[in-house]
Amino acid sequence: MKTSAPLEEVYRILYGDHPDPFRVLGMHPLHAGGQSSVVVRVFYPGAKEVSVVEGNGKKQKVYVLEKIHDEGFFEKEIPGRTEVFPYQLKISTEDGSTRKTHDPYSFMPTLTDFDIYLFNAGDHHRIYEKLGAHKAVVNGVEGVQFAVWAPEARGVSLIGGFNGWDRRMHCMRVLGSSGIWEIFIPGLREGELYKYQVKTQRGIVLDKTDPYAFESEVRPRTASKVNFLDGHLWNDKEWMEIRSSGNHFGKPMSIYEVHLGSWQRNDDGTWCNYKDLARKLAEYAASLGFTHLELLPVMEHPFDGSWGYQVTGYYAPTSRFGSPQDFMWFVDYLHQHNIGVILDWVPAHFPKDIHALGLFDGTHVYEHADPRKGEHQDWGTYIFNYGRHEVRNFLIGNALFWLDEYHIDGLRIDAVASMLYNDYSRKEGEWIPNQYGGRENLDAVEFLKKTNEVVHQYYPGVLMIAEESTSWPGVTAPVQDGGLGFDMKWNMGWMHDTLQYFEKDPVHRVHHHNNLTFALLYAFSERFLLPLSHDEVVHGKRALLSKMPGDNWNKFANLRLLYGLMFGFPGKKLLFMGGEFGQWTEWNFEANLDWALVGFDTHRGLQQWVMDLNKLYRSHPALYEVDFAYTGFEWIDFEDAGQSVISFERIDANGGRVVVVCNFTPVPRQSYRVGVSEGGAYLELLNSDASVYGGSNVGNHGKVHSESIPQHGRTNSLSLTLPPLSTLFLKRERHQENPRDAR
Repeated sequence: MKTSAPLEEVYRILYGDHPDPFRVLGMHPLHAGGQSSVVVRVFYPGAKEVSVVEGNGKKQKVYVLEKIHDEGFFEKEIPGRTEVFPYQLKISTEDGSTRKTHDPYSFMPTLTDFDIYLFNAGDHHRIYEKLGAHKAVVNGVEGVQFAVWAPEARGVSLIGGFNGWDRRMHCMRVLGSSGIWEIFIPGLREGELYKYQVKTQRGIVLDKTDPYAFESEVRPRTASKVNFLDGHLWNDKEWMEIRSSGNHFGKPMSIYEVHLGSWQRNDDGTWCNYKDLARKLAEYAASLGFTHLELLPVMEHPFDGSWGYQVTGYYAPTSRFGSPQDFMWFVDYLHQHNIGVILDWVPAHFPKDIHALGLFDGTHVYEHADPRKGEHQDWGTYIFNYGRHEVRNFLIGNALFWLDEYHIDGLRIDAVASMLYNDYSRKEGEWIPNQYGGRENLDAVEFLKKTNEVVHQYYPGVLMIAEESTSWPGVTAPVQDGGLGFDMKWNMGWMHDTLQYFEKDPVHRVHHHNNLTFALLYAFSERFLLPLSHDEVVHGKRALLSKMPGDNWNKFANLRLLYGLMFGFPGKKLLFMGGEFGQWTEWNFEANLDWALVGFDTHRGLQQWVMDLNKLYRSHPALYEVDFAYTGFEWIDFEDAGQSVISFERIDANGGRVVVVCNFTPVPRQSYRVGVSEGGAYLELLNSDASVYGGSNVGNHGKVHSESIPQHGRTNSLSLTLPPLSTLFLKRERHQENPRDAR
């Protein structure tokens, strides 16, 4: 084989494992025997003839290359030319077709040294604009720029439908010691399918999806798809401006948690698309009074049964329901209907699917190599190596990506406890202490702090919410004060204690009164969100309605009581779909909610109760304005365990009060005296036992007058009729309502 290139390098091109094929292929100056010229080398498997075309029209010059290897290696020295010049390739293949194209190996890299430096340092906050597949114009030529991080690969090739999935066609080059491989493909269009074929140091070939891909095929297919994220014109400017201003902690926040694949399906059982879901969810959530949706992970995932929590495409909304632009439309539509969108985000772990992040270049790139740090044995997944700069950059960039490209209003970070502790769900000897001998994962701690700082730097008003189930101090404290920097934390303690209490037969609740009151000992140590989430209605835990004791009447009354308690309690609110109308069965990710139940009076009454709770909550600042400080809450009586009754007041920033009284037994209580801070007539704002909700209609006829009888340390008190298994909301009547209270 006669060639001006070193034979070893040519053979590496032929076998697809050259770290810099640009050094061989393309046009290069050639100096030999005191003469200067240029040489063009092309490797195109299946080509019969290859020519270099210079210029256009009558001035066009054509140089036919010599085929010097049967695999498709062509070369031509062009004497008399001393500098490289623009050209195209004319390629004739064995099947008789001819095409004209620019040579991918004639273009310089588009990533700058500064991009590479920031990425390797872990500080490229818009790395998703550089790695992955992006529309580019290089030297006046349109195409797609591809870049992927595979630091230990022996070779990386771009494969796709455009090159017959042949790894030899588009071998990529590595940029210095960065570990980034790149190539520009001229003329490539949006919608093309592609993967990276990675050759490991041991010679094993792996077909990998793009970690930064913006779109993927519908499972079970796994190829990435070129998408430039163009085409959607946002119409939520007013929403975004309001979001970024003001005190979001002092605003009402009632979240409807949704799994898009099973909230509502088409009549034939197929998935609804993003646009149909947006229309239906906007109307439904708004009618019930919810302020936000929280979506179980919409990032691409191969296994439906993971509910989205085992992510393979961190930068791609799942193609199950449509395109990325369709998901933009989804968020935009919700914003235009004054409903925020929060996403569950999973930086704690990722699945071992061979096409995805795990062992990406044959080595542990994104995960720890030692399984004592790198694997979740309970979940069968890998744990991110938060100490590696590029991995941290991948994740922080991903958080910003969803806020930037999709206008997301908040991220709820899943399984934070598993990130914080090296010994999470591990026995002795199955975990590695940190450098100080402790159990804390110091790299994960720093990653969480950095993520929260960067998000708040770019997006004031966006909420970062932790699902954290331990007593780790300062989860919602500012980073500069030693905290993790989250905005809110799920109150898992309240949720577990409260549900344990409600599952007890009322006759036994007298012995478990502490379950109701204990949460107030720590309620203001963090900024808490009260969750009745999907996790509580699966895996044999039963649906919320089914958890409640007693016959049907008692079950519905108990559930109305639970929701009333939650809406009165300090903290923002979250309810999983189906709970609002009393789904009997556990959540099934493969089927619709049982919407037919809404046709029954009892279920429709529960739904109405949730609607009226949201309306009351949003119209009375006392119920939401001071959620995270003791000044917004005051016990009236938490000691009446004998009758299983509690009472308290919620207080707004101007001192306005709402009284909440809960009776946790099926026994009506006549002349039950409750102390109040002010004398006068009290309106019964809501009564969960009203007949419209399915109750027995016991109550106080809409109003009750205080008496100058001291009770609970107050000079005035109310003599109330407490309905069975009920929540009452009361407020002192004023001749002229405070404008704040009329909102």
